[in-house]
Amino acid sequence: MSDTVDGPDGRPRCRWAVSTPEYLAYHDSEWGFPVADDRRLFEKLCLEGFQSGLSWRTILAKRENFRSAFADFDYDKVAKFGEADVARLLQDAGIVRHRGKIEAVINNARRMQELVEKEGSLAAYVWRFEPSSSEHGAATSPASVAMSKDLKKRGWAFVGPTTVHAFMQAMGLINDHASGCVIHDRAAAVRGAFTAP
Repeated sequence: MSDTVDGPDGRPRCRWAVSTPEYLAYHDSEWGFPVADDRRLFEKLCLEGFQSGLSWRTILAKRENFRSAFADFDYDKVAKFGEADVARLLQDAGIVRHRGKIEAVINNARRMQELVEKEGSLAAYVWRFEPSSSEHGAATSPASVAMSKDLKKRGWAFVGPTTVHAFMQAMGLINDHASGCVIHDRAAAVRGAFTAP
């Protein structure tokens, strides 16, 4: 079976990208392109945690609601959330109402403050884990295992190796577009011109 399938424009895409219409724009303009913005990196780590056990389609459809609920993923603001905020979020039908995942975002915002204090930025930290190569289509990688282990040691939650690997794929630390995908070379070119923080 091919790793690609033709999209609505007749050009080949990663098979998952055409499985539902919501994925196409995300695949073509975001997934696999390098990110150095701390807010976007923090948001993606949080959303990958929420996705655990669910489909990315569910999370993507609710992304704007998550942004609204979590102060646009401004980690300094989220770090100040307390029990009243957890109660409010558990009533918010626009997001995934899972106490453990909500509390993990708040915890991780506080851990993020500590990490930025020590490392300078989340971007500088995560890009240190950029692998020199990766196996296409893998669910984890040695790099995601190492980063997951280190984040857990720092007290982060919902950052298992599979979650971290999906984060690395999405944020461009790995170009996991299929080699025949029309976006593969574009993502590779952007990565080639990107300077890691």
